Formats: sequence, structure tokens, C-alpha cells
Amino acid sequence: MPTKRQETTAHVHSPAIEDYLEQIHNLIEGKGYARVVDIAKNLGISQASVTNMIQRLDAEGYVIYERYRGVVMTEAGRKIGQEIARRHEVLTRLLASFGLDPQTVHEDVEGMEHHISRQTLEVLTLLMEELEGNPELLMKLKRQLG
Repeated sequence: MPTKRQETTAHVHSPAIEDYLEQIHNLIEGKGYARVVDIAKNLGISQASVTNMIQRLDAEGYVIYERYRGVVMTEAGRKIGQEIARRHEVLTRLLASFGLDPQTVHEDVEGMEHHISRQTLEVLTLLMEELEGNPELLMKLKRQLG
């Protein structure tokens, strides 16, 4: 039986699995397909390493991988990929709205997106939406930051 923390935490997979599923999701959304070479390029790792992980994801039921044909996500994989992409997008929009430099935003989001509970993401989403709808409040907060 899951603990209370597991029930409220969006991540139940390793950050590596989540990174791969996010990349595959984003590639399919952007290009219509995902290939090992593109995943390797985006993650900055070797094609051999990607192939090993893709085979693992296939064995675990997150993707269907056929050599030389690319990667297709299963419903389970698609669900996780969408969830991670949403976390990434919410955190990026929130931090970027305060004018943080893009490199800092990227590094911080990569660190946070795997360790944030569903409840906390809902709070941050609400804050982001309120700030985007209230430029005066956002400017006031930015001034307070210095």
C-alpha cells in the first residue's frame, strides 16, 4: 500500500526515466516521431546509452521500440511524459516571469521537476496563473527582489 507521501508525489519513477519520457513526449509533440539519435542529442549522451534505456522502457511497458523505426509511447509512457512536460512548463513559466536568466531557470527546473509533489505543483500553477493575470502584482514582487 502506498504511503501518504507516495500518493501525493507526482514522481514514482527515477529522474532518468522521467527525463527520457519527457524527451520522447516532446519530440513526438514537436516532430511527430522520436528517434534514438534525437533523444541522444537532446540529452547530451551516447546513442548506445539511449538504446539501452529505451530497451528498458520497452520492457517496462512505457514505450514500444523497434530498431531503425523509432520509439512509440504506450498510454502509460505518454501519461508520464505529459505530466513531466507540464511540471517543466509550469516551473519554467513561473521562474522566467521573474526575469531570472534562462540558464538559471533551466538548471533549477531540471533539479526541481523530478522532486515536486502534485499538490505543490497545483499551488505553483495557481500562483503562476495569478501572476500572469496580474502584471501589477508581478512587478511589485520583482521590485521586492531587487
